[in-house]
Amino acid sequence: MTAAYDDRDGKIWMDGELIDWRDAKVHILTHALHYASSVFEGERCYDGKIFKGHEHSLRLIESARLLDMQSPYTAEQIDQAKKEVLEANGFTNAYVRAVMWRGSGLDMGVSAARNPVRMAISAWEWGSYYGDAKWQGAKLDVAKWKRPSPETIPTAAKAAGLYMICTMSKHAAEAKGCSDALFMDWRGYVAEATGANIFFVKDGEVHTPLADAILNGITRQTIIQMLKDKGTPVHERHIKPEELEGFQECFLTGTAAEVTPVGEIGDWRFQVGRTTRDIAEAYEKLVRA
Repeated sequence: MTAAYDDRDGKIWMDGELIDWRDAKVHILTHALHYASSVFEGERCYDGKIFKGHEHSLRLIESARLLDMQSPYTAEQIDQAKKEVLEANGFTNAYVRAVMWRGSGLDMGVSAARNPVRMAISAWEWGSYYGDAKWQGAKLDVAKWKRPSPETIPTAAKAAGLYMICTMSKHAAEAKGCSDALFMDWRGYVAEATGANIFFVKDGEVHTPLADAILNGITRQTIIQMLKDKGTPVHERHIKPEELEGFQECFLTGTAAEVTPVGEIGDWRFQVGRTTRDIAEAYEKLVRA
């Protein structure tokens, strides 16, 4: 059995230096623990190189800005820190997690402008996010929660607090034997899975929800460009749930998910077809290029 995440050997980069894994701790009155003032990135390293690592560093800084936090590090410094973490742990293929948060300080209430912004980077070896579903097709539940309006939350930020309904929805899905759950947004349109963007295929053309209320994933953007480069029409638009019955294929994208086919969403069924297989193979080649 894999050791708990707080009880492992290795090094974690924290506030500018590498420290022993088990010493990477924060105080119980850390602001982020009480008020969700935290943003993060998930990245994958393939054969010694983080795929689009700099783009992830830039997004981390932007997510912090959207939560009214100023990053204490530049994107280039974050890039270097990630490299140091991988080298210190001897990883060439790994998942990388960068997190930035408001720590403990002079304030302990909703307002925390005087508290320091802190940062840490860790990495670990991690296989397929969805296990065998990566090849066989994932089974998705339909979440009871909805993605909220961008007038209520900063949807462009990869913020920890926005994942609260994701955790609850994924737990509910797993209890039903599913790998994940699909969200609708507050208007009733198809949105995304708990940690991945979603795509559908119909008659050789690809349809994906417009990123006006969801995180416009870096992998999502990569896949859209790859499809366009292959000459595949891509429609970014609002998708109604009743349209799912007419789609032939479905797949998820994300740093952790990579490209994962979907076989079922509730009562809807999809085939693991050619478009999905082709883009999954092309993505696998790209990240290792």
